[in-house]
Amino acid sequence: MFRRKKREDDDVVDELETDGDAEETDEDAAPVPAAPKPLLRPQGPWDAADAPDVEVGRIDLGGLLVPVPPDTEVRVDVSPEGEVVAATLVQGEATMQVNAFAAPRTEGIWQEVCDEIQAALVESGGKAEQRQGQFGTELHALVPTEVPGQGLVLAPARFVGVDGPRWFLRALLTGPGATDAEAAAPLEAALRDVVVVRGPDPMAVRDPLPLRLPAEVADQQPAEEDGSDLAPFERGPEITEIG
Repeated sequence: MFRRKKREDDDVVDELETDGDAEETDEDAAPVPAAPKPLLRPQGPWDAADAPDVEVGRIDLGGLLVPVPPDTEVRVDVSPEGEVVAATLVQGEATMQVNAFAAPRTEGIWQEVCDEIQAALVESGGKAEQRQGQFGTELHALVPTEVPGQGLVLAPARFVGVDGPRWFLRALLTGPGATDAEAAAPLEAALRDVVVVRGPDPMAVRDPLPLRLPAEVADQQPAEEDGSDLAPFERGPEITEIG
């Protein structure tokens, strides 16, 4: 099932805006070195050029091909302007939001982005600690979040970043997946099956890769407007860009 849904934990990312250099593109971000530093992602997520030839059911969002594991709901997150900005995988109370951004041709940017998120969280009254995980450096955080009926609480969140060729993928785990290894395991496995379709066009470093609705959902929208049984989509939150 696909649906655009507004989540109560959207504040987890609302305050994490950082300033990237919008004028710098992935084509001219840095001189090409003699031996570029390899990007470590030997077991996924994948670039479209190196994804293994294994049959995996994925939703085509344009810049992202997102797997749909068993017992998992995939929500397409859209901004108030109607633009697709991310995909969120939901397994029970555990969620993982995934989005991708342009990166320099010759180097990864996750460590830089991770440092910026950590500084922004601490400044806003949260807590954050960098740890090593199966995807490399991760950020385990307590994020100030407005919860109806409870006011401002510190909600657990876990940020995972993966550097690829000319792209950077960020995953945000919330709910039990942020703190419980068993709850996180199937979402982490799904993250390894994500495929990033960067495309050949130059982009400003940190600009989000363009996403779109899955074709099967987009094709149903006219019927929805004509009063069919398809439930209206809810607009999701506007996701603050941090990478």
